[in-house]
Amino acid sequence: MAEQSCAALLLPVVGNLSGAAAGAAASFICGRFENITAQFEAVSAQLTDTASAVDTTYLLFSAYLVFSMQLGFAMLCAGSVRAKNTMNIMLTNVLDAAAGGIFYYLFGFAFAFGSPSNGFIGRHFFGLKGVPAPGYDYAYFLYQWAFAIAAAGITSGSIAERTQFVAYLIYSSFLTGFVYPVVSHWFWSADGWASAFRTDDLLFRSGAIDFAGSGVVHMVGGIAGFWGALIEGPRIGRFDHSGRAVTLRGHSASLVVLGTFLLWFGWYGFNPGSFLTILKSYGPSGSINGQWSAVGRTAVTTTLAGCAAALTTLFGKRLLSGHWNVTDVCNGLLGGFAAITAGCSVVEPWAAIICGVVAAGVLIGCNKLAEKFRFDDPLEAAQLHGGCGTWGLIFTALFAKERYVNEVYPGHPGRPYGLFMGGGGRLLAAQLVQILVIAGWVSATMGPLFLLLRRFGLLRISDDDEMAGMDLTRHGGFAYVYHDDDSPGDGAAGFKHKSAVSRWSSPPPATAAPRFADSSRSHHLSPLVGSICKSSEVFLPPFLPSFPFLVLTLNAGSSLTLKTAVGCSFFFNLGNNLSHFPVLVLFTHTPVSA
Repeated sequence: MAEQSCAALLLPVVGNLSGAAAGAAASFICGRFENITAQFEAVSAQLTDTASAVDTTYLLFSAYLVFSMQLGFAMLCAGSVRAKNTMNIMLTNVLDAAAGGIFYYLFGFAFAFGSPSNGFIGRHFFGLKGVPAPGYDYAYFLYQWAFAIAAAGITSGSIAERTQFVAYLIYSSFLTGFVYPVVSHWFWSADGWASAFRTDDLLFRSGAIDFAGSGVVHMVGGIAGFWGALIEGPRIGRFDHSGRAVTLRGHSASLVVLGTFLLWFGWYGFNPGSFLTILKSYGPSGSINGQWSAVGRTAVTTTLAGCAAALTTLFGKRLLSGHWNVTDVCNGLLGGFAAITAGCSVVEPWAAIICGVVAAGVLIGCNKLAEKFRFDDPLEAAQLHGGCGTWGLIFTALFAKERYVNEVYPGHPGRPYGLFMGGGGRLLAAQLVQILVIAGWVSATMGPLFLLLRRFGLLRISDDDEMAGMDLTRHGGFAYVYHDDDSPGDGAAGFKHKSAVSRWSSPPPATAAPRFADSSRSHHLSPLVGSICKSSEVFLPPFLPSFPFLVLTLNAGSSLTLKTAVGCSFFFNLGNNLSHFPVLVLFTHTPVSA
């Protein structure tokens, strides 16, 4: 029928030919056109397949980068806690990914992106039933799962060094399977009530712009960690009896730096990868104006925000404390990344520097408030991700550029943009709504969960276990093995400090009585006690050198347990022997004469 129609159209053109010749010419020409059309459709299909393959490869590579951030979290957490809790925090990071994978597969992805759905929660794709579907392929699931477990990893840092292992499993599954997916549905699904991707009825005619998750990921993880740490209370020794903060430093700055660089690397999948595709043109064919350029710009804004935050933290903490502290700089760098995540795709590079500078100030201020109110977060996760994530949403409402907003969120000409860029206050209103609803939702879900865990005795470990360290009491031994070549011992795993072992290597006769160190020998015992405390990562009060003390000792072979009688309360088991051999440190308030 198509051939007859084509020939009928061409007959007038070849009408000067004889009837048979005209018909043959028309059929020949139509056949040529059909061949060309078929070839064009085949090429077009191949190009479409190629574009899909390139975009899927880009998304998968971004997912791998985001997943590599779990290694960064693990190293950062391990270095930020004391050595006696290293295995515990590493295991929680592994379980965040493992438990999160199962629960996000069963429920989380469906609650987040199960379309069609209502504005509150998704209703399809449970257990990935119906996937792949248009717009929802396996690569997309993998990418979103990597985001979900990142939120859970943030929370684990806030409650480190004092939380029962079962509590980690419960909160991580609940967070990745329900709490986080609902929030991501609100702001990232095309059906979400506040999403900037909606086709109609946008919140304040704008929708909330949270491109890669300053609110959806960082605020959710930070606020969940805030409630966990608040309900658990501070670690033993974090604040003295007068309420003054005492620094419980992590045992490895090297691991902190390594983790920070791994997170930095992974952030290039977190932020630029959130475009999901790369083969998309914003202008005429052949121009450089396309999504590939926006991806590069997003990587630049991410980098500049982190760098600005790191330098601001470096000099800010130098003025406040008098030290160049590498751990503080690393946290400041990550705070800049958490802040720029919301607006990384819609702001200019110069604005990203402003974002990083302010983010550093927000982090320092939040840490000051935490100390004032005796809030203990070993990794500053609630302050960093919650505080800087909140600032990131506000920053986007102030500095989002009109052109970039229309390119990244097309289909709504005249969409509001940054207040300081001349776009009015509607976007700011949408961002403030996002801040409030995320804070309210996470508080209403995770707060009661942590309270229930505490009510049933499943949240915090015992004081003795906390002071001894969870590696020893819950995981079968220490993460590290220290052996001195010239120290006696049977090679068993554990901490062996040279000065301690050399003094206590041979147990006394069973009838030996405790030996009292008289006042004339106190200064000789001070280095021993100090060295044991320092090597064991036990809290040692800064005023110890100015206080004379007496020491009551029981010879205990290569295994010692150190516990204070007054002042600070600390406990440590040295070696692999679980027997308790007390060393009591008694402080006096009057000088002891030699």
